Amino acid sequence: MRDWVPDSELVRSGDYQKIKVVRGDVTDQAFLERALGEYEVDTVFHLAAQTIVGIANRNPVSTFEANIKGTWALLEACRRSPLVKSVVIASSDKAYGDHDVLPYDESAALQGRHPYDCSKSCADLISQCYGHSYGMPVAITRCGNFYGPGDLNWNRIIPGTIRSILRGEAPIIRSDGTFIRDYFFVDDGANAYMTLAEALWNRPELKGEAFNFSNELQITALDLVQRILAVMESPLQPVILNQAVNEIRHQYLSAEKARRMLQWKPLYDLDSALVQTVSWYRDYLTA
Repeated sequence: MRDWVPDSELVRSGDYQKIKVVRGDVTDQAFLERALGEYEVDTVFHLAAQTIVGIANRNPVSTFEANIKGTWALLEACRRSPLVKSVVIASSDKAYGDHDVLPYDESAALQGRHPYDCSKSCADLISQCYGHSYGMPVAITRCGNFYGPGDLNWNRIIPGTIRSILRGEAPIIRSDGTFIRDYFFVDDGANAYMTLAEALWNRPELKGEAFNFSNELQITALDLVQRILAVMESPLQPVILNQAVNEIRHQYLSAEKARRMLQWKPLYDLDSALVQTVSWYRDYLTA
């Protein structure tokens, strides 16, 4: 936790009082080595990153520091720890950059061109390097756009749309509405991360491997907003700004490798997950 965010789900729920919280910077290798050693960590989930595309565009240097340097600093700290047995690195579907052949599978080139995408391409390749060159028990997840309860980044389409509707305001679509993304429910993400971390303990052949996790759906921004409007039984209509820049127009993933090698599959479909998500925000914003 580099910053204290009072409204975050971790703080708001009080769960942080049940866990050990070590404050520091993910780019500080000495700090990371101390934390891993002092708390005898054997399984690492690397989720620390600048994740907002718009902020990454405005602040590329801090994005590269967090997403690239933060990754090699953590991996080097893990390499030097005798206790770490499993490291799961959060990459992204954005690491692939823009491709003509879809869906992306794990053999597609990592060719991010914009600040966020490029930072994830670099971090992904560095993680593969540590797995293949040093035999570290590290594997990489490449997921689509996470959504679900607890996300307070209101410039993301799902929380922003739900909040607008609850306020009686027309939801905003920054793009022209036709951009296609792969949306992935947070509970499915947690299940995917745990599945991969557990597999790394006993399967050395997974070192350096990357896995897509996805519902394998192609959803446009407009279709997604309309589904949320339907779940919330709202007559509002979206406002399309058509102002998106430095973003990929069409992305979705194949999860065939995860199904085959990890026997993984999603637990939720989009509509049922949206019902849970809307319910959480309704409670949160009307409390």
